[in-house]
Amino acid sequence: MEVSSYSSLEIFTGAGGLALGLELSGWKHRLLIERDTNASQTILHNKIRNHPLVKDWKLHTMDVRHFDYSEYLGKIDLVAGGPPCQPFSLGGKHKGKEDDRDMFPEAVRVINAVKPKMFLFENVKGLLRDSFSTYFEYILLRLSFPYILQKKNEDWISHLARLEKEQTSGRKDECGYNVVFRCLNAADFGIPQNRHRVFIVGFRNDLDFEWSFPKSSHSLERLLYDQWISGEYWEKFKISKREKYEPSKIFQSKINKLQNELFNERIDLLPYSTVRSVINDLPEPSAEISTLPNHQFKGGAKKYPGHTGSPIDLPSKALKAGNHGVPGGENMISFPDNSVRYFTVRESARIQSFPDDYVFKGAWSEAMRQLGNAVPVQLSRIIGESLIHPIQKDVKERNKKDKAL
Repeated sequence: MEVSSYSSLEIFTGAGGLALGLELSGWKHRLLIERDTNASQTILHNKIRNHPLVKDWKLHTMDVRHFDYSEYLGKIDLVAGGPPCQPFSLGGKHKGKEDDRDMFPEAVRVINAVKPKMFLFENVKGLLRDSFSTYFEYILLRLSFPYILQKKNEDWISHLARLEKEQTSGRKDECGYNVVFRCLNAADFGIPQNRHRVFIVGFRNDLDFEWSFPKSSHSLERLLYDQWISGEYWEKFKISKREKYEPSKIFQSKINKLQNELFNERIDLLPYSTVRSVINDLPEPSAEISTLPNHQFKGGAKKYPGHTGSPIDLPSKALKAGNHGVPGGENMISFPDNSVRYFTVRESARIQSFPDDYVFKGAWSEAMRQLGNAVPVQLSRIIGESLIHPIQKDVKERNKKDKAL
């Protein structure tokens, strides 16, 4: 098997958001695994269409629990994936470790089997809830010491105690990992969506890699400044005073503060992207088949308490998959005249920063479910680029040493 300097393996691939971003950043996927038939059909459809990012992917549609990784041992630089998040989702049943959909044990299994240089896993921010704090510590320690396996009939608390002893011993096994995590908001990186997710990154501890999470590049403060102080935002989109929102009470205090400050470092960042900024050039959707894939109108949208849609001139609320179907009230655009309509699949794909030539299979609710489960492509690309840097630096240093010899 030919191996790239930046080879990756991905589990729980879904419709491909994380995988696309990593591919864009220079990683080459040697294997992808996804159990869901509909999400797999989306990937395979784009592969058949010879999509440049997908055409060489080797996808297995199967349960990761049944996959044998032995042929990939020592041949993969990065293992990535998004273990199913329903056990920890704020909108789910909150069963955590008691939920048989908790797939973090499989994430540990693939790391132990493949021994990659690094790994990247994404999950919902509900993982950080106080009620899961001890179990989250357990997850992190299992990822740090994947070679310390849970014994038959050993409960997780007993296993946690053994992992804690290993951590405090100070021993360093070449198959252990230095692990960090952070909750990131996609909007802080230019994605037009307030989407908070936990990213867990680990580096094998026999490597001299130094790394930190990428810095935020965008801010709400700059968006509010451009909208309500300079007016640049409205001018850009040729929006008249009658067509725009009045600033909400939530933001008015921030706007007042910005007006009275001589300096605010957040203003030096780029403005948050908004729903309007990414769908403005799209034609108005209709019920007819559009020349642009996945851009058909869906009727029946209406507001109800707690579900008022996403204002068009702000980043959208987080697109949601839903445990029992897509929560339509969340996946709507709210216009300045107080009207609403559902996002089309293509609009949602842009909010998740998928390329326009990437086609989603399935009806609206199924495609929206795939999008609600996805990692924003551009956020994945940004993190992926940052993860390649340590390897590039290591290769350069080794080449210098070889030349010196």
